[in-house]
Amino acid sequence: MSRRVQLYDTTLRDGSQGEGVAFSVQDKLLITQRLDELGFDFIEGGYPLSNPKDAEFFQRVRDVDLKHATLCAFGMTRRREIAAEDDVGLKALLAAETPAVTVVGKTWDLHVNEVLRVSREENRAMIADSVAFLQAGSSESGGRRVIYDAEHFFDGYRANPEFALETIRAAADAGAEIVVLCDTNGGSLPDFVAEAVQAAREAVRCPVGIHCHNDSDLATANTLAAVQAGAVQVQGTINGVGERCGNADLIAAAANLALKLDCEVLRPAADGDGGVQHLTELSRFVYETANLSLRRGQPFVGSSAFAHKGGMHVHAVNRLASSYEHIDPAKVGNERRILVSELSGRSNIVAAATKLKIDADDALMRKVLARVVELEHAGYQFEAAEASFELLVKKCAGTFESHFNRDHYRVNIESGQETRVAGEEPVTEASVKLRIPMEDGSEEVRHEVAEGDGPINALDAALRKALLPVYPQLAEVSLTDYKVRVINPTEGTAAKVRVMIESHGSGPGEPADWSTVGVSENVVEASWLALCDSIEYALARCDAPDAVGRT
Repeated sequence: MSRRVQLYDTTLRDGSQGEGVAFSVQDKLLITQRLDELGFDFIEGGYPLSNPKDAEFFQRVRDVDLKHATLCAFGMTRRREIAAEDDVGLKALLAAETPAVTVVGKTWDLHVNEVLRVSREENRAMIADSVAFLQAGSSESGGRRVIYDAEHFFDGYRANPEFALETIRAAADAGAEIVVLCDTNGGSLPDFVAEAVQAAREAVRCPVGIHCHNDSDLATANTLAAVQAGAVQVQGTINGVGERCGNADLIAAAANLALKLDCEVLRPAADGDGGVQHLTELSRFVYETANLSLRRGQPFVGSSAFAHKGGMHVHAVNRLASSYEHIDPAKVGNERRILVSELSGRSNIVAAATKLKIDADDALMRKVLARVVELEHAGYQFEAAEASFELLVKKCAGTFESHFNRDHYRVNIESGQETRVAGEEPVTEASVKLRIPMEDGSEEVRHEVAEGDGPINALDAALRKALLPVYPQLAEVSLTDYKVRVINPTEGTAAKVRVMIESHGSGPGEPADWSTVGVSENVVEASWLALCDSIEYALARCDAPDAVGRT
């Protein structure tokens, strides 16, 4: 029989302490709803006394109908020498009106002696008084479920086991529903975590949980060790965001618990799938909401997590996927990717070309592989530019039909003395002249001019201006990222550059993301090549029978 483990998400509080991480109130509400939909047990919304944003969140979240998750407000134990009922922090926790509250207290005698500068007895009283007060509630409202976070538990247990266990016993005896052991500095090793968890379980009458930071790159390992030692609640953040090196990644923790340790986590989603099958979707949703870049190599859910490049690996995966994959990627909502590069063998090309239904053509496969090797020697990379590779295969097969042909383009940048004195940005203008094949065999020539924020933006605007009257479906396509890398820096200003462009299209069919690449000594030309590939790929997607056609 599988064992139930609670998932407690603190992305909105602990996660927001990470460098470069910021959530608006609306972001926090959207993430709260998504976590609830997937069956997370607890969602920590923030510290209501710390800033107006968190206070507003707790006001507005009352109108959100949570189906599964329990919302928590986070705070600290009462201040020294102040009664719990007079402490503004504790009163703010009650005022947040969440069903549960999480209160953090000191476990390490170093902090008690040198930071708080109180006696051991006062520290225990601060913990017990705070838990008892929050559990009892106020005359205006009932009591709360209390989760006690034992800060620096593992450092404290290492330095003074007796005192550390006294502190968590004080919380448990005062009515805490669960005591969560925190590896706040992130410096513990799995064996020690398991030992300390076992000691804590024997010391308190309530269940214990685990909260790990990732300063030693062991947060997930320590979390799993704690669960195997008896912890029943796992705290962490989506994608492991958080202060310093981050928190335990609940994506990896949930996947390992469900798929490797046969634990019950998350509830079945509305579509009947298990919650873990939506982990990739959740991970990317949080990245997008927080305006953060995705980690390609993130375990389980990253775009490279099940990507295969070496020819020997791909050959084996084509025969037996489990030979080079620890799980079926579909179990976490991800997918297998076959990367194409100069290291590729024939198996890579076959696997990547299967969807184009040309994998049985041996001569074509050799032609494609030779072309890939040739282009990568010139600076191209196709493992992250699947759209450009698909176009390359079609060109080698003779099935590629261009939707437009370049006559010429020009980019003009004006930056005179007056502009510099006024502090204004240079004026950038681009013009493009295209020849567009029409269905009757003729060509329509379109010549358009547009301004933009820099040469690439202006060129993109002019290109779209020329194409939209003929291909209105391009209105659904947007560029989402643009990267430039110098390939041979020793050549100085004559060095080649590689431009990678990521695009998004919302129709027809399912929304899709794709990447394209261009290489040249001229950054504008490299960008033009990548732009054209992106547009050609988008139009090819729209060539399906049910797609919107030309005007």
